Order: sequence, then C-alpha cells, then structure tokens
Amino acid sequence: MDAIFPEPALKGPLAAYRAKLQAGELQTDPAQALLAERLQDLWKRLRGYDPPPRPAEGGLLERILRPLRAGNGAGRPPPQGLYIVGDVGRGKSMLMGLFFSAAEVTRKRRIHFHAFMQEVHGQFHALQRNNPEIGDPIPLLADIIAESASLLCFDEFQIVDIADAMILYRLFEALFSRGVVIVATSNTAPENLFRGQPGRDALLPFIALIKRHLEVLVLEGKRDWRRGRLKTLPRWFVPADEEADAALSAIFAELSEGAPPRPKRLSVLGRELEIPLAAGPVARFDFAALCARPLGPADYLALATHFPALIVERIPRLLPEQSQEARRFITLIDAVYEHRVKLYASAAAAPDGFIRPEKKRRCLPAPRRG
Repeated sequence: MDAIFPEPALKGPLAAYRAKLQAGELQTDPAQALLAERLQDLWKRLRGYDPPPRPAEGGLLERILRPLRAGNGAGRPPPQGLYIVGDVGRGKSMLMGLFFSAAEVTRKRRIHFHAFMQEVHGQFHALQRNNPEIGDPIPLLADIIAESASLLCFDEFQIVDIADAMILYRLFEALFSRGVVIVATSNTAPENLFRGQPGRDALLPFIALIKRHLEVLVLEGKRDWRRGRLKTLPRWFVPADEEADAALSAIFAELSEGAPPRPKRLSVLGRELEIPLAAGPVARFDFAALCARPLGPADYLALATHFPALIVERIPRLLPEQSQEARRFITLIDAVYEHRVKLYASAAAAPDGFIRPEKKRRCLPAPRRG
C-alpha cells in the first residue's frame, strides 16, 4: 500500500482522490488518476493566487488593491485553466468537486454553465437599462464577475443559444485579462460546440479564445461508472401506483449521491422555475408540475442541462382534450433525449400508449410488473 500511496502528507485534489480509492468509494481508473494529477498541478499553481480584479491599466480600485495584495499572488501570471471533456458518467463532476473543495483561492465559485449564462444575460441587460451612459456593459460586467471570483469552475459547459455566442467572446476575453482562471467540464470538445447550428460562425472566435487560455483534457475512460451503477434500475413503471412511488423513491435516494433533498429554483429567461424536489444530479416532479403548467422549451432545456437524471411520477394516459399537456410532454422528451438525460417515470401506460408514433424511438422500454 505504501508503494501505491507514497505521499501521506499530500494535500489537494489528488490526496482526496486517493483517499476515496483507499476507502473503497472509487475503483482504479487510469483516466481519472491522470486527470486527478493534472488538477493537482493546477491546484499547486493556484495556491495563494489573488490577482487584482481589474487589468493592470485599471483605475483607482486597482491602485488601492495592488499594494494590499502584494505577496498574495498578485504579481504572478495567471495559470492556464482546464477544459475537461468526457462522456457522461466518466467522473468529471466528481473530480471537479474534489478540486474546487481543495482550491486554496480566496475568491472562487463553482456554477452550472447554463445558470451562469442566465445570470450574465440578466446582469448585462440590467446594466444597459440602469447605466445607459456606459455604452458597452461588458467591461463592467467582467469587473463584477472578477471581483467575486478569481477561479471560476463551470459544470456542463455547453452552448445552446446563439445569443450566448454574441456575448461570450468579449466577456471571456475581459475575464482572462483580469486574471480569472477557468476550469470547465463538458461533454463536448471546444471545436464541436454549437456545431451544425445556424450562426455558429459567430462562435468561432470564442472557441479559439478558449483553446488559447484553457488546456483541453479528454477523459478517455472506457467505463461509464454512473451507468454501471444504475444500469440495473428499471426506468418505467406501469401502473403509476403506490408501489411505483416507493420504487421511484428508492431510485431517487440512489441517484442523489448523499445530497439532502430540497426544493430548488432555476433562473430561466429572467424568471424562476420551481423544482419541487432535487438532490445532487437528480430532480423529481409529478406530471402535473411539469406539463400542466405553462412551461416551454427553455424550461425543459434548463432541466436537461442541469440534471443528468429526472424522475417524473404518475404520467396519465393523455386524452384528446389534453393536447397542451401532450405537447409539453413531447417537448420534455425531446430535451431529455437530446441531452442524454436518464428518465425514470411511473405512468398509466407504456410509452406506446400516449406518445405519437414518430416520438416512440425516443422513449424508454417499459417493464411491466406482473
């Protein structure tokens, strides 16, 4: 054992990763071990890093903060960040969590990228509305973000809206100039972001910027650890009765990864989307909360990009007069399918019973209980 773990005093994400191995919480995975070592290297270079939140040519704030931060990493060039690419279930989020928890950085923030972009658009328009004299709000927005975090960690980095492309290049260029270090996880390599979508050319300068400032690491582990743990779980319960409710509760507990369940809110286009119950990577709804309310594609996209798993309870057999509910349900299924979200549900019928034929291929098999 000593030969495998020769550094008992080791700190940082690598130590935390090795502790999980020793405790039997993880199994040996060469790709994860390599990423843990790379995160350890960045952790070392970030220790004590505390740059001024403005560029060197900044004004009064920078001149005040510079002497206060002397000896605190203010004079160091920012280390190169990381862009971690890997399929679902490879351990990206787990390793990101170990790195973020261990990071000895005074100002740090970890956020889902979709939530970050919702904040950015909201702040951008608020600055334009409340400060018309400033013209371009990007520098001020970058000041605000850099003041709150010199280390930004993004989960599930993905571009799903052309409006993002119009703002990302200038915003990230300003953040990098302010010394902000970015670490991101994604299922998509930078060169494949928004590929095949209208207006993608507007994103190309941003992709080039990412490649200049972030080292791209591909997590090439052959095993999907989450799928391996969950592959035996049934996905669709018919009928939607108390027995199905109990089964879904057990699945919710299994998927929650120990996180306490609680209500949650997501910001979607300037409003709040209420989630009755969420824990870790899973959210739980009954059908009415998802499809009987006036929700739209943006809401379902937000859910699909935030949660790797969704539980939907008591889906009814939809009648002709429930066309709005049916349309919303189909939109939800589309979002779940496109983003490879695991869907667990209880329903009055198998998918064939209430999904139009052209959507059947997107639904899950429906094991029936005898």
